[in-house]
Amino acid sequence: MCGIVAYIGKREATPIVLDSLKRLEYRGYDSAGLTVEQEKRGPFVARVAGRVGKLEAKLVGATLPGTVAIAHTRWATHGAPSERNAHPHGDCRARIHLAHNGIIENHAALRATLIANGHRFSSDTDTEVIVHLVEERFRGTLEDAVEAALRELRGTWAIVVLSADDPGKIVAARNSSPLLLGVGSGEYLLASDASAVLASTKKVVYIEDGEMVTVTREGFRITNVDDAELRRRLVEIPWTLQEAEKGGHPHFMRKEISEGPEVVENVMRGRVRGGEVKLGGLETVSKRLDHVERIVLTAMGTSYHAALLGELFFEELAGIPAEVEYAAEFRYKRAPLATRNTALFAISQSGETADTLAALREAKRKGMLTIGIVNVVGSTVARETDAGLYNYAGPEIGVASTKAFLSQVVALLLAAIFLARGRAMGEREAQELLEALIRIPDAIRSLLKEENEIRALAKRFAHYENALFLGRKWSYPVALEGALKLKEVSYLHAEGYNAAEMKHGPIAMIDERFPTVAVVPDDSVRDKTLSNLEEIRARNGPIFAIATRGDRGVSSIADGVISIPRTHEILSPLLAVVPLQLLAYHIGIARGCDVDKPRNLAKSVTVE
Repeated sequence: MCGIVAYIGKREATPIVLDSLKRLEYRGYDSAGLTVEQEKRGPFVARVAGRVGKLEAKLVGATLPGTVAIAHTRWATHGAPSERNAHPHGDCRARIHLAHNGIIENHAALRATLIANGHRFSSDTDTEVIVHLVEERFRGTLEDAVEAALRELRGTWAIVVLSADDPGKIVAARNSSPLLLGVGSGEYLLASDASAVLASTKKVVYIEDGEMVTVTREGFRITNVDDAELRRRLVEIPWTLQEAEKGGHPHFMRKEISEGPEVVENVMRGRVRGGEVKLGGLETVSKRLDHVERIVLTAMGTSYHAALLGELFFEELAGIPAEVEYAAEFRYKRAPLATRNTALFAISQSGETADTLAALREAKRKGMLTIGIVNVVGSTVARETDAGLYNYAGPEIGVASTKAFLSQVVALLLAAIFLARGRAMGEREAQELLEALIRIPDAIRSLLKEENEIRALAKRFAHYENALFLGRKWSYPVALEGALKLKEVSYLHAEGYNAAEMKHGPIAMIDERFPTVAVVPDDSVRDKTLSNLEEIRARNGPIFAIATRGDRGVSSIADGVISIPRTHEILSPLLAVVPLQLLAYHIGIARGCDVDKPRNLAKSVTVE
C-alpha cells in the first residue's frame, strides 16, 4: 500500500526522496507529496493527486536546499484521492509535518476532541488527527510529543514526523505497518520498503511494532513504549539495486516472468541433495514437526493459490491432513483446533501482509507451531514465526505476482517432501520427484521461447470482456491464479472454477462471446476435464487450452492451444502457470493497460 520515505544527512534531500518514491510506485498509490525542512524559510510542502512524475514536474524550478525531508505515496482509505488528502499533513501552524501508512481506528473521536480544542483540519483523512495530537502535546522535543500522541491512538501505523521547532530531526514509529531505517555514510533513510533505500545503502535496521526511532545527522536512537533504549544489529539487504530495475525489459511484469527458471533454481539451491531435502530453516523445529498431525496454510491473493497447492502436497506426499484458510478469516473463526500438534504455514511474498500477520499472531496465541514462507529477508512474518523458508525470488516489483508464486509453490513442495520422508514417502519416490523438479527450470525456458505464439493468442482473446478458467486437482489452483492475473492486469472479468463445478452453474454463461481457458495437462483427471470441454464446444463456447505437448485430443476441441512439456503430474502447475502469466500480460498490453501498476491495487496490502 502507501509508501513512506524520509531522509536526513548531508546531501540535498529532495532528489533522494523523489527517487525513493519512484522505487515505491509498485506498491500502488493515487497521490504523492513531500515536505522539505528549510532553515529560516520554514517547511516547504508540495502535494499532488496522481503519480510521482506529476509531483516532480510541480517542483521544476523550485530551490530546495534542505537536507531533511519526508515523502509519501498514498493509497486512499479515508478521503478521496486528491491534493487535499495527500500526505504529508501539517498542523495548524504548518510547523509539524507527518506522513502515515495504516489506519487510525479512533480518528473520529480524536478529531471531535481536537476540533473542540480549537484545531483546524484541512483534509478528510484519519491521518491528520496524528499531527494535531503531536502539536497538542509538543513541549519542546519532537520525540516526547510523538510518544505522547501515540498513546492515544488505536489502529495501525508507520509514521515519520519532522518539526520546524525541533529541526534537524526525524521521529518515526511503527505499529503493524512496515518500517525500516537505512544506515548510510553520514546519512539515514526511513522507508516502508527496502527498495527505497538501496540507491544509498544496503544496511538496514528493521523497526518493530511498538517502537519509535529518533534520527539526527549524528545517529539514531530506538526506544520502546517504556522509553527504554534498544540495541539492534544492522541487516544487509540480500539483493542489489540492479535486481530491482527493469534490466532492458519493457515492464517489470515481463522481466519477472522471464526470471522464473532462475527463481526455481534459487529455491532449490543447497536444499536438494539426491533424494533428500535439507531445510535448515525447519530443522530447528524438527522435533515438533515429527509430531504434527494437522497443517493449516493461511494466505491471501496469489499466495492463497500457492497454499491450495501446498494442501495437496502435504496430503498426497506426507499423508498429513491439511487445509487452507483465508488469512482474513482465520482469527474470526471459532474452529476447533488441536493446536498442540498443528502447524500453521503463513505464506506472504512481502512478509508484511496485514491479514496474514494477524492470522499468524492468533496461531501463536493458541500455541500452534508457526512457519513462514516469505520472500523478503527480515520481514515481519520472517521475524515472528518459529521457523520458516525464504523464497529467494529476489525483488518482485510488478504488482501482479508472478515469480513469487513459482517460488512459493516450490518452497511448499520441498517442505512437503521434507515432512514426507519417514512418513508416507520412500527414497525412490522422493528421488524421482526431485529429479523431475530439477528439470523444471529448463522446461520453463522452453516455454518462454514460445512467447510469440502466446502473444498471437492474446490478440485473439483481448476483445472479450469475460472469461471462465477451468482446472481440476493440481490444475484448479492454477486456473484460479490465471483468472486472477487476467483480472489484475487487463481489467477483463474472469472467474476460476474447478472443472467439476461447471455443470453446477457456470455452464449457464457459455455462448460464442464467453471464452473458456482450460488447464488440462495429461494427468489423472485429464479425461474428466476433456469431457467438460466437449460440453462447452457443444454450446459454441470458444476454448483456449493449456495442454501437454502432443495431446491431439485437446487440440481437436480447442480454438487455441498452448503446449507445455510433459512432467511429473505434481509438477504440472509450475509449467502451466507460466503461459497463463504471459497470456494475461499480453492481453493487458493489447488492451492498453498499465500492467505494472494496475488501477486500485497495491503490492503489499498492509491494512485489512
